[in-house]
Amino acid sequence: MTDTTQVYRVWIKTAPEKIWAAITEPEWTSKYGYAAPAYYELKPGGAYRSEATEEMREFGRQNGFPIPDTIVDGEVVESDPPRLLVQTWRMLMDPTTAAEPFTKLTYLIEELKSQPGVCRLTITHELVDAPATATMVAGSPLDEAGGGGWAWVLSDLKSLLETGSALSGS
Repeated sequence: MTDTTQVYRVWIKTAPEKIWAAITEPEWTSKYGYAAPAYYELKPGGAYRSEATEEMREFGRQNGFPIPDTIVDGEVVESDPPRLLVQTWRMLMDPTTAAEPFTKLTYLIEELKSQPGVCRLTITHELVDAPATATMVAGSPLDEAGGGGWAWVLSDLKSLLETGSALSGS
């Protein structure tokens, strides 16, 4: 059994409610990171899914592998807006990661008392027995085009919320 936990943090100059919306609403999730809209039933046991974009499907067609409609799925474990979201998470785009067990993803949004208007967003991804998923979400420092994993997604989210424009140009 492998037990890997990855933790990522970013400080964002915005309200916790805006970060929460950016994480949980498809109108926002389609604007940053991999631009795949995410859908949540924000209650314990509620479904989570993220859908493939047309660009992802086209990439799969050009490279000889089909991209499923749902690229990530899971279940909400805990939802305490706008502070805490805990969910299970499984990447379905890649056969190797799809065969691994669900992992656990936690978003913690903390408003800083010492800096009004600034929040710390921490993502903790528990990747028990999921080495391929752990590698994928860690990202590649050599891939400038979008294999940056959680660090890249958080940077893109921060840029979008603070400037109105994502790094990815979405």
